[in-house]
Amino acid sequence: METQLEPVVPDSPESRRMRLPSWATFCEAAVFVVFSAFFILYGVVPLLGGAGLGLVGADEPRYAQIAHEMLVRFDAAHTIQDRLSACVTPYLYGHPWLEKPALYYWRAMFVFQEFGVHDWSARLPSASFAFIMAALIYLHMRRFRPGGHLDAALITVACAGIIGFSRGASTDMQMAAPLSIGLLGWYAWYETDSKFWLFDIYFFTGVATLAKGPVAPLLAIIIVAAFAFLRKEWSIIRRSVWWPGIALYFAITLPWFIAVQHQNPTFFREFFLEHNLERFATNRYQHSQPFWYYLVVVLLALMPWTVIAMRALIDGVQTSVAEWRLRRLNPKKRVPNRPGDAFPEFLVLWAIIPIVFFSFSQSKLPGYILPSIPPLTILTGDYLFRRRQGLNRWELMGHAALCGLMTMFALLLPWFVGHGPELPPTRALVVALLASAGAALLIVVVVKGYGVARLRLATTGVLVVLMFFLYGVGPFIGIPAFGSTKRAIHLLDKTYSARPLADRLSLLAPPDETVAVFRVRRDVEYGLAFYRNREVVNYEDTGVPDEEHLLVARVTGRRGVDLHTPAALQEYLEGRHYEEILSWPEQGLEVYLVGAR
Repeated sequence: METQLEPVVPDSPESRRMRLPSWATFCEAAVFVVFSAFFILYGVVPLLGGAGLGLVGADEPRYAQIAHEMLVRFDAAHTIQDRLSACVTPYLYGHPWLEKPALYYWRAMFVFQEFGVHDWSARLPSASFAFIMAALIYLHMRRFRPGGHLDAALITVACAGIIGFSRGASTDMQMAAPLSIGLLGWYAWYETDSKFWLFDIYFFTGVATLAKGPVAPLLAIIIVAAFAFLRKEWSIIRRSVWWPGIALYFAITLPWFIAVQHQNPTFFREFFLEHNLERFATNRYQHSQPFWYYLVVVLLALMPWTVIAMRALIDGVQTSVAEWRLRRLNPKKRVPNRPGDAFPEFLVLWAIIPIVFFSFSQSKLPGYILPSIPPLTILTGDYLFRRRQGLNRWELMGHAALCGLMTMFALLLPWFVGHGPELPPTRALVVALLASAGAALLIVVVVKGYGVARLRLATTGVLVVLMFFLYGVGPFIGIPAFGSTKRAIHLLDKTYSARPLADRLSLLAPPDETVAVFRVRRDVEYGLAFYRNREVVNYEDTGVPDEEHLLVARVTGRRGVDLHTPAALQEYLEGRHYEEILSWPEQGLEVYLVGAR
């Protein structure tokens, strides 16, 4: 029997239906978007959980203030040339700040223009990059290692490192996300040999260079070279050197570097020598940590997936070693058998190299090895898909126990923040232990009853509950928040952010009145400056102002240690009248009104 098929007209309804994604694909994408938006944005933006926590640490308020000052200069410019010039040099309190490139400041300026200058809007550049990175992990895995793509993407956005740094007004996510996207693009080129994908590594590495400098291309080169060495495919390096891509990279990076050097003749020395070479080779900036420091950071950053992620890494190493041995026996084998066969080897190298590289640095901060987290979460998602038949008993029990431990820690966190190392009351301990056991039991029951495919649902369900506990319930796009659930985040805000104190000071003094600090942490100094949009005076740097002013002084240190601030103040003030007007015990601070000289 002869059957003749009628041709499908390109614009017919049948053709359009063929191009549309299936209902299952649509639901899967919707799950990814909803969970990603929740973990990245809940408690950050006013419409989704509220801006619960003010800027913390020294970097967040400092970088946000630089972006604000650059925006003020940009708005004050009247010509295109002046506006472009205003976007070149970062300024802090009117002085050039050449520690980092300008990518974060540009993105924050754009967000400030759209949403206003707020602490939550200062965090949107990192949040948006984190979402884009997770989305491209989802799409890449769906193309080259289908099956574990949703697991990989959700694990990425639901691990402590990504949740934390996606909420930071800092440069760490600005470098890690583009570099990760570029490396995924490079591997897509390796699989397909399509020049379209090779653009990714050059474009996004250029973007990452504008975030943190030459460390981004250096890491990319080392990872690609190590992959070529492992596979004994030296042609990879030669074929990766693509002149249009190199031209694109320099077209992205050189204009700013040339312009900022032209405006600031000291830029080369300050940026490249001091903040790159000296930061790596010396402890000039007092961030010394032991050699094994990043092993602990990675384990914490992967929570609650640490146990399975480490098992996935070991599995990836074993797969890589087996592939290497097979190639030694059969030297002619130079290409993978199927798409994605070389992917575990690439991910293992990508995960390990930044950890090893920065472990040799004499200056260590947690955000430096953020580029190692995406390959580990991708390995974890792929591993869970390949173990759909069942996890090892110790893997499941270890993962459940870790989720339970994390639950107990999160529930007791407000107590330890408010009371220090003091043992919580019996009732709080019992509740935390019961909740911890419940979380662990939930994961075991769900996986045993419904399979490994439901592990992500059970684990993210526990995380959702913990997020609601820490950040409170609501608001949800117009629906008001439940005030009684916000106690934990309010306590964290008063303890770690300068925002509540700045709000109190605004009731005591007009915005243009001088505020000084004495012996406070840098995060308090920079935080007050951002929220008041004015540099604060530091007694220890510039002395005591002549005019009447408010003084914020730290009177107690860790574990209530007396810092003898009153006696030191009397010596600084040389008999000038001052009186205490406000106490801030959450951070060991006192606020004084100091009379004029």
